Amino acid sequence: QVQLAESGGAWVQPGGSLRLSCAASGRTLGIRVMAWYRQAPGRLRELVAITADGGTTNYAESVKGRFTISRDNAKNTVYLQMNSLKPEDTAVYYCVARRLTPREDYWGQGTQVTVSP
Repeated sequence: QVQLAESGGAWVQPGGSLRLSCAASGRTLGIRVMAWYRQAPGRLRELVAITADGGTTNYAESVKGRFTISRDNAKNTVYLQMNSLKPEDTAVYYCVARRLTPREDYWGQGTQVTVSP
């Protein structure tokens, strides 16, 4: 099993910045992909950003140019730097660790991000 501990969620005004962290522990060997998802009230959960071995990254169109995902393999930690935050970024943000062989996804409990005046 892999345990994920997210932190960094908070209330912030529009235009502000936050950095989310997700520390993985347990059976982390073989985790090849880490990602951030989010779910806003009344909406489906959506992929925000993803990073794989080798440093490849991908982002949802709505956050490109504003969010940056990074990974510190030595610390088994993934980060999400969020800049120029908008009210529509308000959601619970979830960290995911993915093992590819066999395919296994591990989810964190989520951290709340609220963007409002």
